[in-house]
Amino acid sequence: MTSPDLQEAPAEQHAVELSEELITEIAEALDQGQIERAVGLVSPLHAADQADLLEQLPSDQRVALLSGLRLTFDPEILTHLAETVRAEILDLLGPKNAGEAIAQLETDDAIEVLQDLDPGEQMALLATLPMPERAAVEQGLAYPEDSAGRLMQRELVAIPEFWTVGQTIDFLRAKPDLPDDFYDLFIVNPRFEPVGSIPLSKVLRSKRGVSLTELKLKELHLIPVDMDQEEVGFRFRQYGLVSAPVVDARGRLLGVITVDDVVHVIHEEAEEDILKLGGVPEPDIFAPPMRTSLHRAPWLLVNLGTATLAALVIAQFESTIQEIVILAALMPVVVSLGGNAGIQALTVTVRALAMKQITKANALRILGKELAVAGLNGIVLLLAAILLVLGWLGQLDLAVVFGAGVIMTILVASLVGVAVPIVLDRIGLDPAVASSVFVTTIADVFGFFAFLGLAAWYLL
Repeated sequence: MTSPDLQEAPAEQHAVELSEELITEIAEALDQGQIERAVGLVSPLHAADQADLLEQLPSDQRVALLSGLRLTFDPEILTHLAETVRAEILDLLGPKNAGEAIAQLETDDAIEVLQDLDPGEQMALLATLPMPERAAVEQGLAYPEDSAGRLMQRELVAIPEFWTVGQTIDFLRAKPDLPDDFYDLFIVNPRFEPVGSIPLSKVLRSKRGVSLTELKLKELHLIPVDMDQEEVGFRFRQYGLVSAPVVDARGRLLGVITVDDVVHVIHEEAEEDILKLGGVPEPDIFAPPMRTSLHRAPWLLVNLGTATLAALVIAQFESTIQEIVILAALMPVVVSLGGNAGIQALTVTVRALAMKQITKANALRILGKELAVAGLNGIVLLLAAILLVLGWLGQLDLAVVFGAGVIMTILVASLVGVAVPIVLDRIGLDPAVASSVFVTTIADVFGFFAFLGLAAWYLL
């Protein structure tokens, strides 16, 4: 590693990180009305840590702290806040101050802040933005939600293909409104279509008289402006991209997506799938209780319906259970094992679909592999179940029925756990949304039916 000679090394500066002790100290200062002290503790923190702090403080302390931070408020804080807390902060700042803060953000960040607001609040804040920024943000908001058009930033560096390295460097030095951070220079033809890109580091290492077209241009991975952000994230991961140009239907350069935005997208998509698998439509830990209840109640009502369906199956075997009471104790074991097997297969399949590892060409092979796994696990649990019932009750007939019910339920639950998300994906539905409801319901209903049906047929 090489570096220029230094006369004197500057004093080391270490980033201040948010800790539980610091949060407690800030909260105590706010409780005692020591706003200036609290602001002094908060100011050295990174914008992301300041956002975490604002989320963790109760509403009254949040208001007090924001009143002290108003003059030095970092607009980047808005991009790191949860939706409900961000809306509260924007209200506390007021349209004028909030608009000034949003105007300092890059277009993709400004769009992220505004897109979750109600139309009235959105228009009020847009009206405070200066015209060039307002036009760019309004154009971005016109694109579909979760599309590349919402994700891209308009600030980029585009260079004519006939320029030399020297002209490019002189341009970069002279242009006052370059993006704060950029990694690649996009080479465009007269129709403003990207024909290649060059890392900034390669330009700086090349001789001034060399034409840009003589340099080895990076292969472009063009992102259509209407591409879903999940597909954008996949391309960045698949090809190891740092940035990628966004183009319109005619191939003209509109903007750029950078890896820092894609990291956020990948996290957001993963979080969304995890929440949907649990029947929670959105992260709501900071939302008011009523809003959270309204989001979760529909899935609980669906669960009530599916549980009722399982209860109806049990009711059909009421006489069997009355004659062999121990069946009531063994039923939950069967459906629990089946449910766990189904969720295991479901989780793996949903992830594989998200990573584009399952295609039409290999779907049947993966289904067969999961059934083989279910069969092997079923045999192990079959033997364990028979030994369990024999050791507990000493009844061979009941042990065989119990073991057979376990292996049949595991096989069906695993089959459903793979098949349901693949089918939902094929018909254009999000496999993470409804898969768990279908899988657990089918596993429960079949588990009760198989076990009690075998008991009625074989033991009575």
